[in-house]
Amino acid sequence: MSPPTPPQVSLKWTHTPEEVKIWMQEAIDDYHAVEDRVAALQPDDCTFESLALALAEAERITIVEQLPLYQNVSPSKDLREASDAAAMLMKNFLVDSSMRLDVFRAKQVAKANIKRTGKALSEEEQRLVEKTILDGSRAGLALPEAEREQLTRLNKELSQACGEFCSNCNEENGHVSFTLEELKGVPADVIAGYTKRSEDDKDVYDVTFQYPDMLPLLKCAENPETRRIAYGGFEGRLAVNEPVLNKMLQLRRQVAKLLGYASWADYVTEVKMVKTAKGVEKFLSNVADQLHPIGLKDREVLLALKKTEHEEKGLPFDGEFYVWDNKYYERMQVEKSLSLDQQLVKEHFPVPVVVPAILEIYQTLLGVQFVESEGETWHPDVQLYAVWEKDATEPSDFLGYLYLDIYPREFKFSGAAVWPIVPGYDMANGTRRYPVAAMVANLAKPIPGRPALMQHSDVVTFFHEIGHAFHELLSRTRFARFHGTTVALDFGEAPSQMLENWCYEPKVLQRMSSHYETGKPLDADLAESIRKRRYAHLPYHSRYVNVGLSYLTQVHFSTFDLKVHVDEESADYTKLWNDIRESVGLLKSGPLRGAPYTFDHIAGGYDVGLYGYMYSLVFAADMYATVFQADPLDPERGRRYREKVLRPGSSKDESDILKDFLGREPNAEAFAQQLFGTHTLSLA
Repeated sequence: MSPPTPPQVSLKWTHTPEEVKIWMQEAIDDYHAVEDRVAALQPDDCTFESLALALAEAERITIVEQLPLYQNVSPSKDLREASDAAAMLMKNFLVDSSMRLDVFRAKQVAKANIKRTGKALSEEEQRLVEKTILDGSRAGLALPEAEREQLTRLNKELSQACGEFCSNCNEENGHVSFTLEELKGVPADVIAGYTKRSEDDKDVYDVTFQYPDMLPLLKCAENPETRRIAYGGFEGRLAVNEPVLNKMLQLRRQVAKLLGYASWADYVTEVKMVKTAKGVEKFLSNVADQLHPIGLKDREVLLALKKTEHEEKGLPFDGEFYVWDNKYYERMQVEKSLSLDQQLVKEHFPVPVVVPAILEIYQTLLGVQFVESEGETWHPDVQLYAVWEKDATEPSDFLGYLYLDIYPREFKFSGAAVWPIVPGYDMANGTRRYPVAAMVANLAKPIPGRPALMQHSDVVTFFHEIGHAFHELLSRTRFARFHGTTVALDFGEAPSQMLENWCYEPKVLQRMSSHYETGKPLDADLAESIRKRRYAHLPYHSRYVNVGLSYLTQVHFSTFDLKVHVDEESADYTKLWNDIRESVGLLKSGPLRGAPYTFDHIAGGYDVGLYGYMYSLVFAADMYATVFQADPLDPERGRRYREKVLRPGSSKDESDILKDFLGREPNAEAFAQQLFGTHTLSLA
């Protein structure tokens, strides 16, 4: 039986640039009107109903998340530019809004009245009150007027710099070009996807800096000079962002100083699980200390492979291991040590099979169903799904909409991410506003005679990102502020990181694989080799192949992110990046320059957040080992995960969510055991 008609229509995606401007101005005007009404309240009229709910309603108006999505996926330059301008208009307004002392004082009076009258609030209502007061304190509303005005100006400049940095990343469309001989080793199906043209009476292939083009080259190109040139172009592609990054970091230092924080890092971490910049530093130091000897042995193994290959091919060998060597020799080591042919693995993961299979696995685990729907989208490649409870019979069984935009194209966001377009919340009239999310990825496109194929790493990424989408779709909170993935960033990755484990379970691998020619799933031996790739017990007692270098790269990124937000002075950020890559990541940079200016996380909301990927891995390992490892596809365990972890959004403290799900306080034992074969690792 088909589900009923959704109680909420899908979104419009045919806006003109002019409509975007009007739309944003109307949202701003509505929000401004609500704030004016709140600011005009008499003290006795400042109650939860008149204030907290009114501002919560206004917050919904401002969540115009179609604009950031247009900025990242629209094929229309005019629409992207209009969305950029409208988003900046909203950011500037929100800066002004955050500095409204009259509204903040009304909030303070309302909180005092609630306490004085003994009004009973639900847990989520009380959390809303506390968070709105904290917002004002962190915005600097206790500062003298002159300093508040200075802070407003600095925050607007900072918003503009961040927007410019991200816009430059999205608009980048460069490439490097190679002959067929220079691309020796790169799979033929990958080369077939490159643009071929003539230059100086010879055929060359243009390799864009998008991951589906670049990553196979770095993994497979036999010529080290090809890899060096490609990596150099990749890291140097956004030199235009150098002055933008310098300005952005200087502004953050000034804002933190005005607010009375020791650093921007201390300001940001105050509302995260880790709480302080010192906590981040200690966590990264603890992880790096244990990973360092493992990383050295990893590098020793890979450097030996490089030495042997260079001797066999008569190539010069200088005894160094460069960053452009890493992916190539890592692939070689995996194939040699585990007899794992990654091209053969890829042939078992055609996109038209894998994507529906992954959705089906989630449907079974979480008790939902996907129904492909008709509706407007921003590009013909995009698919729209209505998501329902498994046995939906009533409109109230509707859960929300999900858009999938999975193929690369020019001027599109080049990574993989989920956009929370519309949050779920209860409306004033008693009805429900249902969430809408979009998953954006860049899987390889099909070529003549062969469907699009996915590397196993692509499968893991897809599984991970769909996990974020379900955090949006299955959260159920009263207020939009707390919906879905609004949790602290150093917890936010944990649910999806936990779900990555499914991609190494042989029975799950066989369920979502089908060779594009024979239709046969991965055989048991190949599935087991993939499992061993993650859980192989190597001589240095790591449960993960190349765990040292792999995770030290993440520590390198996180250390750079922390240091630039703790240091009081500017620096040569390319030199700093390369120095940390060598001392922490154990990889030589050679002549490479420009990597920090491609680091879009630092401008897009993940500032002092990169450590969170590893920090949340601790919780992910604990959740998987405690609840799912015994039976990963058990719907009962899936229901427990849905109710305890996904449903609350950020309406509860993250530590309480973990305790509720695990039945105890979280710990780092499972993470330490997986990585180091020990139970000792400190979170802070």
